[in-house]
Amino acid sequence: MKLALFSHCAIDTITINNQNYEQIGGAACYCGITAREFKFDVELFTKFGPDFPKQYLTDYKINFQNAESEKKTTKFRITIDGSDRTLNLENQCDLIEYDQINADCHLVSPIFHEISDDVFSKIKNDSKFLLVDPQGFLRQIDSKNNVILQKTNLDLSGVNAIKINPEEGKQIVDGTHDEMMLALQKKGIDYVLLTDKINVSLLVKNKIYSITLPNKQVRDTTGIGDIFCSAFCCTMIKENDFLWALCFAGGAAQAALESQNIGLQKIPRKGTIETNASYFYNLLKFRDL
Repeated sequence: MKLALFSHCAIDTITINNQNYEQIGGAACYCGITAREFKFDVELFTKFGPDFPKQYLTDYKINFQNAESEKKTTKFRITIDGSDRTLNLENQCDLIEYDQINADCHLVSPIFHEISDDVFSKIKNDSKFLLVDPQGFLRQIDSKNNVILQKTNLDLSGVNAIKINPEEGKQIVDGTHDEMMLALQKKGIDYVLLTDKINVSLLVKNKIYSITLPNKQVRDTTGIGDIFCSAFCCTMIKENDFLWALCFAGGAAQAALESQNIGLQKIPRKGTIETNASYFYNLLKFRDL
């Protein structure tokens, strides 16, 4: 099975408790490596500069073409405080180029405006199952290059699944958590995922399914949403079961958090994800809307 992934690679300087850790990352890496754990072939559409260790992608057998740029790799400075984090954009690489590809699923997870409207439209036209994490479409920078979110008229036609947090949702639609999920569903999206720290919800038709991640000490939250999205996408394609997909996504996020590792080292192994998924499956809650 094959996942087509659209996102920038990144070089992150992560600050936790006044200690700095320079890590390679970006949704390209977090989503891609997680998909490889699910035994998916990964076709990565990205851009990175000469400062990025492309051998890392090759070692994980992540395929990429036309990815190299003369510009330096997109770079963030990330400050972690518990489950909260702030981002500062230090560099931005070129826009991603589009090539038509036959894949079982497409995952679009920009980190900062690397996907143009035209490329996004072409991806939607070609995809069989498309999951979107809109974070990079919504991000802007202030006068000090701090990343902020801004309202946008994002065309979500042709999208099968979306993952948002409450702050991102408010930039696309209005209302309470339930109202935001319903508003996104009305745009034609079959699976609406809302992650609110430890609380995870999924709207399908007229029901909301939910799981709660155990409330344990959190160290580095970078990439958790990417790991979550990739696990959901891969499980949906393999199992065609949205409840298992929700549980595997939550199980992957929980395993990554419990590892207490920094950066890409937190990406969990498939066995650990499966154990957590079984745990969550027995604790699933649902309610009608």
